[in-house]
Amino acid sequence: MSRLLSTRGYSIDELICVCIARQVREGDVWAQGINTPLVAAGLILGKIRRAPSARFTSAIGQALVQDWGPLGICDVEDLWVGKGLVHLGFAAGAAEILPKFQPKEFFRPAQVDQRGNLNNIAIGKDYQKPRMRLPGSGGIPDVTPVYDHAYLYVPRHSRLTFARKIDFVSGLGHVPHRRTGGGPRYLITDLGQFDWEHGRMRLTSNHPGVALAQIRRKTGFELEVAADLRETIPPDDEDLRLLREEIDPLDTRKLETLGGAARKQLLREILRREASL
Repeated sequence: MSRLLSTRGYSIDELICVCIARQVREGDVWAQGINTPLVAAGLILGKIRRAPSARFTSAIGQALVQDWGPLGICDVEDLWVGKGLVHLGFAAGAAEILPKFQPKEFFRPAQVDQRGNLNNIAIGKDYQKPRMRLPGSGGIPDVTPVYDHAYLYVPRHSRLTFARKIDFVSGLGHVPHRRTGGGPRYLITDLGQFDWEHGRMRLTSNHPGVALAQIRRKTGFELEVAADLRETIPPDDEDLRLLREEIDPLDTRKLETLGGAARKQLLREILRREASL
């Protein structure tokens, strides 16, 4: 399947954003991480189309945000800090916003196992000399053991990410005998949508043009499949108009689906276009 899905009139980043938007409900508070434009675009789309009362908390400035603005790179802080209703600081945000509002959050793991345990620490068994040092766990080890509002997204589905055994555990999944929390609820990738209805990763919908065999081949463990497996509903015209013209006209969301030279080229183009605004 072409990553751009050009014959269908939408790109894979747009499909992922729309699937994220469909998880947004009225009254939700969503935690917005750093440098996650796919999630930011999806949450804003969900607020516009499904849940006008949804609010965001931001790791940038620890602000509580009701409003939104177009995405960018150079001035991304203004989207959250500039529109904040209140700024609490990290300690107050962790002590007050997390327990009271129980914000939902999309995490992007480097590795995930069948139970939904996450690794964002390092790739390789030797912590002191790993094959790759990852960005780190942030607050994931603090929140995943005690609440069940974790959602996951993986822009490029592969056996490297979906591993039978992950190298380190930075986020807790659906492990037996845990007393609190419940592991991740939902996962969106460039191949399909998944949940953990029975404590193990389960495919609930495959994207248009993606075969079940392809998803199994790119998953490093036995994958459960829902009895009512269906095809993911594509974006509609209004979804695409909002994403392309109002929410993310600079295409920052596409950065998370690309790598190498293609990502560098797009980044330069976004910076050039943003500078001219």
